[in-house]
Amino acid sequence: MSDNNDTAGSHEPREDGGSRRVVGTPSSVGERTLLAKDDDEGYPAPAGAGEELDEKSAKNAERVVAAFFLLAFAASVAFIAYYIGWSGRNGGMHGVTRTRESNLWLGGTMALAMLALAVGVTIWVRRLMTSKPIIQERHEMASSAETRAAFEADVLAGGEDSGITKRPLLRRTLLLAAAPLGLAPLVLLRDLGPLPEKRLRHTFWGEAVKKAKAEGKKGVRLVVDGTNAPLKVSDFNSPGGMITVLPEGIEETHEAANEIAKAVTILINVPAEQFKPVKGRENWHVNGVVAYSKICTHVGCPAALYEQTTHHILCPCHQSTFDATDGAKVVFGPAHRPLPQLPLGVEDGYLIATDDFPEPIGPSFWERG
Repeated sequence: MSDNNDTAGSHEPREDGGSRRVVGTPSSVGERTLLAKDDDEGYPAPAGAGEELDEKSAKNAERVVAAFFLLAFAASVAFIAYYIGWSGRNGGMHGVTRTRESNLWLGGTMALAMLALAVGVTIWVRRLMTSKPIIQERHEMASSAETRAAFEADVLAGGEDSGITKRPLLRRTLLLAAAPLGLAPLVLLRDLGPLPEKRLRHTFWGEAVKKAKAEGKKGVRLVVDGTNAPLKVSDFNSPGGMITVLPEGIEETHEAANEIAKAVTILINVPAEQFKPVKGRENWHVNGVVAYSKICTHVGCPAALYEQTTHHILCPCHQSTFDATDGAKVVFGPAHRPLPQLPLGVEDGYLIATDDFPEPIGPSFWERG
């Protein structure tokens, strides 16, 4: 048995005249390397268009790439046109009823523009750029004038190989496709506004109360969200309960979805012995039944969870917690002000709202509009 452990491996003779490898010795790899060499041309060029282009095929590929760039341009223009034009009708894209439509069209046109641009660039690289091997020599960090001149020559040669200098159709359509995409972020700045101004200072509760008082009533009746059934005091006399209510008649208004989003209110029955009315609001509850805006004052999520043992209202988005027994003041979390309280009363046995919320509903920064 041979003791030779070189890279060719150790072998022992076989009876048939051949040899077999001894266990524990490296295999025979010879002169193989990860990249095969060609004695005449060095390392082969990577897969792609090759070192030389077939001009006829290149022209066809050029037209295909230009078509994709034009498609990207058209999709980008459609994105901007929809954003400025169609989305501005009937209240714009900021309304609840238009959100799904605007997301579909804006997302679809932007995705098409990005996809067409990516496909065009990919075909350009694979079909129109030569695949010559590039060898980089390492020298000292300080570059000589000859090196800089060589670099400049390489850049110019690269531009020539890419075809961007000799194929003006590709260059122009690429710039055409990229121009609207550069403007898109500027157009999207519109989504930072407009400010709600004074639209959140009042809700449909105020309008409904004014209409009811004009008819000789004390206020507008509370109806259960989902059933629109008026709510009697006797229907909600169990401490610890919470339901969502709305002003009567809100579903018949124009842009009802937007009005409901602002007017949605939670009704809670707090035990009388634990209830602590806020000064100046002693008559805003009915035997411990109190109403607060359901919109969290942090970022506007629905404060829809209620802990009966602690009488805490919880917003599940960022865990802002409000004390229902003490004017919904903040006891934990990032919210900075209590949930607005709705003044309540009773008329003919029904729970009614006697006025609108006294302060803007929703996140604190909205009230600055």
